[in-house]
Amino acid sequence: METTFYFDTWKRFVHEGVLDKARLDKRILESWYRCKKERVNPYLNKGMHLLTEKELHNKKAQNSLLIKMTDPYLKKMDPMIKSSGMMALLVDPDGYVLSLLGNEKTLKDARRINFMEGVRWTEAAVGTNAIGTALETKEAVMIQGHEHYSVASHQWSCSATPILDDNGGLLGVIDVSCPVDQSHPFMIGMVTSIAYAIEKELIKRSHSKEITLLLQAAQLAESHHSQLFIVCNQHKQIISASKPIREKIPHVIGMNLQEMLHNRYQINAEMPLYLNEDNGMNGICLFLSEVNTPYKHVFSSSTRPAGSFVFKGECGISEVFRRTLQKVKLVAPTDATVFISGETGTGKEMVARAIHENSPRKNSPFISLNCGAIPKDLMESELFGYAEGAFTGAKRQGYKGKFEQAQRGTIFLDEIGEIPHTMQVALLRVLQEKKVTTIGGTKEVPLDIRIITATNRDITDLVKRREFREDLYYRLNVYPIDVPPLRNRKEDIPYLIKHICQKNHWGIGSTDIQDLITRLRDYDWPGNIRELTNLLERLHIMLPEQLSGHLPLEHSLELLNLNHPSHPEYPIEESSAEETRLNAREKIQRDLMLDALKRTNGNVTAAAKFLGIPRSTFYKRLKKFGM
Repeated sequence: METTFYFDTWKRFVHEGVLDKARLDKRILESWYRCKKERVNPYLNKGMHLLTEKELHNKKAQNSLLIKMTDPYLKKMDPMIKSSGMMALLVDPDGYVLSLLGNEKTLKDARRINFMEGVRWTEAAVGTNAIGTALETKEAVMIQGHEHYSVASHQWSCSATPILDDNGGLLGVIDVSCPVDQSHPFMIGMVTSIAYAIEKELIKRSHSKEITLLLQAAQLAESHHSQLFIVCNQHKQIISASKPIREKIPHVIGMNLQEMLHNRYQINAEMPLYLNEDNGMNGICLFLSEVNTPYKHVFSSSTRPAGSFVFKGECGISEVFRRTLQKVKLVAPTDATVFISGETGTGKEMVARAIHENSPRKNSPFISLNCGAIPKDLMESELFGYAEGAFTGAKRQGYKGKFEQAQRGTIFLDEIGEIPHTMQVALLRVLQEKKVTTIGGTKEVPLDIRIITATNRDITDLVKRREFREDLYYRLNVYPIDVPPLRNRKEDIPYLIKHICQKNHWGIGSTDIQDLITRLRDYDWPGNIRELTNLLERLHIMLPEQLSGHLPLEHSLELLNLNHPSHPEYPIEESSAEETRLNAREKIQRDLMLDALKRTNGNVTAAAKFLGIPRSTFYKRLKKFGM
């Protein structure tokens, strides 16, 4: 009966695009819609994307470590898999089957649909299936019979779990499949436990490599003790440094390479470091020199070199904010109208100023107006100005509006979504005609200005609700720039702290600042850079001793009311509501964490060490699992 239901549901969706959402699993529902959007053939009866023998060989070489780590676990399960009429597969991050083993009859049936080594088994290739959907969602999934999108898999039951590295990166997928009439619920638990065991093994192996690399670095330190050098692992994280570097940057260990180079160093030479066991590159030793001229983000307009870029803030090292600045660099020399979006406190006005200061208008006025802070009945006179005697209380000599004040320069209208409908019509007219008439005046004043607008609201939603004119939106949204929130550029926090404190002459001691930065990175920053600035000012006022390293860090953070993770107090109670929201992998991780915490009496550092994961990862999971 259930099989007939799923077949009828599938058939109706394929033919009519209609789906009974209440009776279909959410992940399968979403996957079917993805397949429909990608125009996957629902009547596909076999996998069509097959690698050549040479291509498969290269794929296996690229994933040799994954195959090496997975093979013992699959072989151990092989007798049980064969006796249960199943097959087990290892799949790479691109969806290509690297290896498979299992019941001979099942393997033979699978070959009829090209379900074999070298085939690509993604959603885009063969529709909804456990492997492809696990790759898409990074979650364990079980898909049976007509839950599959294409007919090729309708007679199969498949369970798959992604293998993830410690940063959540996708390494591959473990899958167990069998004919649908031989399906068993334990399949999903089997693949999840195998994947988790492999992940733990990979973490141990990574730590072993790190130790070998540290030994190599120690030998280098003896022979090059006076030189400036650092040793990085494969993730470009610094794990060792020569004494002169450590003395100048006490917290250099653990830094990202880009952070290090940001501290006025440049690379002179590189020396790869290898492991004997597989001849693969284990890390790299970089010999450095100090940059003669300190790197600066700010140049004065009178002294900066020709063609240099001005940004009177801290750009940091994050890729997301560098992309924003790249857009600023591209649009600044033009006269295009710019629309800046971003949350409150992200620095939209600073971005607008950077556009102005890098434009041909840089020597003319930059006029800023917060539209949300001006009463609606005063907005027209504020923008357009008024003539003498235009109304009761008007200044005797009249008033030149913001548009005229910005002549030959730039006007920045912040919170543009707040302007009333009548002003939207007037603003549209100014954009079209490039002229303005003061209130009570008769003479039109030609305008030579650049307009930049910004908002923290969803402007497209305002347009849909007819609260913002669509024609005005398209006039303003010529060149959109999005300013990322601070939570998306947390690697910039150390540089922002330094910049803000230097700008305001707030001294920072070095004793606990690195630990403080680590804790600040765990906070979500709903108020963004503005909130960070306020916090630093509060810290400066309340605890000057802390900034000199004289007060305990934990005490200062409590006074600042930051909601950072803390050591859990016992007893730890499992939440049934949280339990229902966790997938199979997360439930296993959570249970292991609970066990480790109980074994270590709630000591997070010891519990993280017991599980072989970094303390920062342990904290993230505590928060994620609601513990």
